[in-house]
Amino acid sequence: MANTSDPVIPPSADWNAQAAEFDEEPDHGLRSPEVRAAWADRLRSWLPPRPSDVLDLGCGTGSLSLLAAEQGHRVTGVDSAPAMLERARAKLAGRDAQFLLGDAAAPPVGERAYDVVLVRHVLWTLPEPARVLAHWRQLLRPGGRLVLVEGVWGTLDPVGIPADLLTSLLAPLAAEVRLERLSEDPLLWGRAVDDERYAVVALV
Repeated sequence: MANTSDPVIPPSADWNAQAAEFDEEPDHGLRSPEVRAAWADRLRSWLPPRPSDVLDLGCGTGSLSLLAAEQGHRVTGVDSAPAMLERARAKLAGRDAQFLLGDAAAPPVGERAYDVVLVRHVLWTLPEPARVLAHWRQLLRPGGRLVLVEGVWGTLDPVGIPADLLTSLLAPLAAEVRLERLSEDPLLWGRAVDDERYAVVALV
């Protein structure tokens, strides 16, 4: 049974309207030192050890972008909601980061290539995930990686993308696909959860 205290935001949500309260969820704003440290540790294990170019798609208010920048990475964030980007730019003021208004499925980055495409809780909202993943793969340099945090939420009408489906979609695109279950770590969410939450790191 899914944790009913963790609201499921539909794909059609008005993200500009959500921006003012978005960071109130523990895993969104990372305001708790314990939650923040838990995400920082995970991110450190998913991203390359050297300073890298990270493309954070559907970056929201920039919480993961900030952690990546603090770990020495150069971050480009993309989001379709100007209100989200406004908060992200404020969080990362003075950091090696830039934020672009655009669609996560087709980010407006031109011919730029990245070492990491980082996406949290976005792919499940997009139509044609196989096509989107193939496009994200094309944004990577040789030896790059996709870091995808996803899950399945809800009981009566569950939404999301199951881990076995995502790993099967990634198999033809990557040399190695690593699955990491996240539901069992309450520090990441600020509470115990019992739905499916996971991360996939796909090395190309």
